[in-house]
Amino acid sequence: MAELENTVVMPKVITFLSSLLQRVAESNDVNHRLEPQKISVFHGLTRPTISIQTYLERIFKYANCSPSCYVVAYVYLDRFAQRQPSLPINSFNVHRLLITSVLVSAKFMDDMYYNNAYYAKVGGISTTEMNFLEVDFLFGLSFNLNVTPPTFHTYCSYLQKEMLLESPLDIGRSLKLHCCFNEDDSTHQKQQLAV
Repeated sequence: MAELENTVVMPKVITFLSSLLQRVAESNDVNHRLEPQKISVFHGLTRPTISIQTYLERIFKYANCSPSCYVVAYVYLDRFAQRQPSLPINSFNVHRLLITSVLVSAKFMDDMYYNNAYYAKVGGISTTEMNFLEVDFLFGLSFNLNVTPPTFHTYCSYLQKEMLLESPLDIGRSLKLHCCFNEDDSTHQKQQLAV
């Protein structure tokens, strides 16, 4: 009985998001030789030994934020990638970008959330670094944190579609994190989902 109580059921969004980020990071690792990339505060000196899936599961287990925060964190990562094209998500920065996007999402979405020191501990970084990452991320987003319900549902649908379409031969297909649509154009959103 104690084993059942300690088991945490991972929502599907964790699996979907970690799989997508893994593919994007691997793709950008390969492409870094072809395109110049800036180094930022999000880059580590080495690749973390923890997988994206395990890291995201750790964040989910200890941060206690709602599953919707992970979808909003995905929206934020997409916006960041669009606004910072010289900082593509790769295996050297994905973990720091992920903990920061979840932190910002939880602060924006949830009524109750942990402070930066707690998130730093969960993420395996110092509180000072967490503070710097948060500020840099917010400026990278131009403080554009609002996510409309249609945008939220579009990103949910995109994550589900990506998982349904994923196959071993299809991994190189998704070089970008985002689904390339204008959040204000709901007609364009529907066309993207129909493709």
